[in-house]
Amino acid sequence: MKNSLRMLALSVAAAALIAGCAKKDDKAAAGNAALETDAQKFGYAIGVDLGKSLQPVKEDVDLAALKAGLDDAFAGTAPKMDDAAREEIKNTVAKKMQERQLKQREEQATKNKDEGQKFLEENGKRDGVKTTASGLQYEVITEGKGAHPKATDTVTVHYKGTLINGEEFDSSYSRGQPVSFPLGNVIPGWTEGVQLMTPGSKYKFYIPSDLAYGERGAGVKIGPNQVLIFEVELLSVGEPKEDKSAQ
Repeated sequence: MKNSLRMLALSVAAAALIAGCAKKDDKAAAGNAALETDAQKFGYAIGVDLGKSLQPVKEDVDLAALKAGLDDAFAGTAPKMDDAAREEIKNTVAKKMQERQLKQREEQATKNKDEGQKFLEENGKRDGVKTTASGLQYEVITEGKGAHPKATDTVTVHYKGTLINGEEFDSSYSRGQPVSFPLGNVIPGWTEGVQLMTPGSKYKFYIPSDLAYGERGAGVKIGPNQVLIFEVELLSVGEPKEDKSAQ
């Protein structure tokens, strides 16, 4: 709630500044404002930033009423709403925002789950795709040699991760550098899948959401209940190094 209130307060303040920058009779002129002086350029830059910050509450703000509040504050006249009333409405709108965001996330989670299940059902029928008892799907692109890693091992890999629509969300190839990590410290689909590989192997994994990030998702790019696809190249396997910093 505090974060929503903070965002609401910042957004409303942004709208106030934007609304106050132009008079009602001067909207056309404001839209074509010259950007010649430093003050004009600075004002426009701030306006763009503040306008973006207003996006989360644009459905909840009446700009005419906001302008009236700004005028009263600048004129030093008594506000039409006292401190308690203003705080109450900010709390009310913040709660509405949270409820709307929660509903949208729940709808997205249901949509992602349905689409993911349909994708996995069809994908599992393809030649070369194998499905484990957990529901993890994989196909072998290149088979390597040597010992399979254990969950307690540290592995070094190259990988690319995409959503089922083909959108890439992460890639060590793009960064130009492989990554090393303890195999037991990653999502269950990785821990299980990489143990099927040997050094030099390249597999493609189709990871159900319950073996990935589940309902919580991860960051901005991975939503709730999303199936993830990884192309993984196992470069090497080594025992975990002792962490002396913890001693």
